[in-house]
Amino acid sequence: MPLPSGWKEQLLVFVGIDWSEKHHDICVVDREGEILAKGRVAEGVEGIARLHELVAEHAEEPEDAIVGIETDRGLLVGALVTAGYQVFAINPLSVDRYRDRHSTSGAKSDPGDAKVLADIVRTDRHNHRPVAGDSELAEAIKLLARTHQGFVWERQRHVNRLRSSLREFYPQALEAFGTGLASRDAVAVLSIAPTPDLGRRLSRSKIASGLRRAGRQRNIETRAEQIQAALRSEQLQAPQTVTRAYGSIVSSLVTLIVGLNDQIAGLEQELEEAFEDHPDAKILRSLPGLGTVLGARVLAEFGDDRTRYLDARGRKNYAGTSPITKASGTKRVVLARFARNEQLFDACFLWAFSSLTKSPGARAYYDLQRARGKTNNQALRSLANRLVGILHGCLRHRQPYDESVAWPSLMERAA
Repeated sequence: MPLPSGWKEQLLVFVGIDWSEKHHDICVVDREGEILAKGRVAEGVEGIARLHELVAEHAEEPEDAIVGIETDRGLLVGALVTAGYQVFAINPLSVDRYRDRHSTSGAKSDPGDAKVLADIVRTDRHNHRPVAGDSELAEAIKLLARTHQGFVWERQRHVNRLRSSLREFYPQALEAFGTGLASRDAVAVLSIAPTPDLGRRLSRSKIASGLRRAGRQRNIETRAEQIQAALRSEQLQAPQTVTRAYGSIVSSLVTLIVGLNDQIAGLEQELEEAFEDHPDAKILRSLPGLGTVLGARVLAEFGDDRTRYLDARGRKNYAGTSPITKASGTKRVVLARFARNEQLFDACFLWAFSSLTKSPGARAYYDLQRARGKTNNQALRSLANRLVGILHGCLRHRQPYDESVAWPSLMERAA
């Protein structure tokens, strides 16, 4: 006897998980929204086992359970995907908006959020993205790339603090190194001369020796002469007590920057090795503006699940490069997306900027956007959007980048 139409949908259960570091609140509902089970499980193996028990009481197979959770990574998510559940990562902003649709009191609780997540995947999962089944290598590259980027951002915060301090009492150092305060030359000299008095006393030979220890191999004497001249230039002086305090701050910041430089260099090497082992690396590196580190960041954030993006539009939306339109009556405004993967958007923006000197087509497209009145950021965002679409085509057809194929109309116009 044939099974009735829609029988598979009848078997589905919907699971909301409000996760935290120590425990997770679970809510299981049926297709009508009736609560079948709920509870709190501990973090770890025992908690996962209890979660499986709750779900197994109401689902025939793991794929019959559709899970909503506010994260797309971590041991918990990995265990759910491995078990065979259909897992949807729900943006916390979406959860907040959905909660407001059904409650005007403003009340919030962990068990309540678990129920909200279950209802979201029950009624609106078509509007959300399932957790991708990326390869283990892609996951490893993502971890390395995000940590590398985090260290770069952290180093820049320390550099900003260092620049602010030097501006207050040691402008000679800013004159000597400008914006390159994280460079090996700068940290080598500032580590031995964190105050103006020490800087003025440095001989050219001592500066040159510091530059050699830092790894400089060319133009050492010329650079040492330039640094010495800058450090001995006439500038206003702060009181000695204030200078000593700032000197201690500079020494501490330089130590942190040196440590981050070493860690960033080590991560870059590991990231390069992992990236080169990935089958998509050759295609990614063929695109203009994508080197090893930036290419690894793009691969890491997009992932390598071939089924994740149905078309180029889906990939662009995930990158946050495609614009959104707000229209009401006669008013129509095109804006940048604010709900996006910030790591991926940042990588794509840098990619667009780097491509300007590597691709005539990219440069022509950017110039065309500027001629239409777009600002620099808007033009780069448009270019990034176009490059993401080109990347999607290259990956889909397993073909490296071709300038004439990527920009046919612009190349014809240039010719």
